[in-house]
This record gives sequence, structure tokens and C-alpha cells, in this order.
Amino acid sequence: MGSFNFNVNSEEKIFDVKVEGSFSEGDAVSFINQYNKHTASFNPTEYIIDLDCTDLKVSDNDVLPMLEQCYKMYKESGFSKVIFKIKQNTILKMQLGRIARSTGLSNYEIIEV
Repeated sequence: MGSFNFNVNSEEKIFDVKVEGSFSEGDAVSFINQYNKHTASFNPTEYIIDLDCTDLKVSDNDVLPMLEQCYKMYKESGFSKVIFKIKQNTILKMQLGRIARSTGLSNYEIIEV
């Protein structure tokens, strides 16, 4: 089961997102709904989105389309930068990078912590 948490840091212009576990399709739908609710309260083009994925598990193939949809949302929202923070995990890093490239998300950075 996956979980998530959002925090808008208006002083530093950072939208902090914490995601952890393995996301089901239902978790992804809930994430998207909450994401839309939070991003309606500020102008994403003035913000960096900082996604803490340090406790995120590699996604199953059936959830990948939902993950791709999330990447498209980040791109369409117009964040100045998209940062993914992960623990050292080659497979997860490759998965996140591959989805970013396939969705045309070019302003991303994957940071291993």
C-alpha cells in the first residue's frame, strides 16, 4: 500500500511531496485528486516540486500508466524544476528516469540520498 503527504512551503517556493510504499491504482487516483487540490492553491510555475521518494518501492507494470500520468501533471503544471530524491536504488532510478523521458519531462533531477 502506498501513502503520500503534501506540504506547500510558500516562503521557499517549494511544493514538498512525500511518497512511500507500493502504489495501487486506487492510491494513485487518490494521489492525483489530492495533488490537484493542493496545486490549485498556488502558482506552480513559481515553485519547485520536491518529491521525496526515499521510501518508494519500484512500481508494478499495471501502475506505470498512472505514474506516467503523474509525470504529465508535473509537466503541465509548469513547475520550474522537478526533483526526485531516492535512496540508492538503480532499478528505481532507471524506472523514474525512463518515465520522465517518455513523458517529455525535461526539467527533472534524480538525487540519490
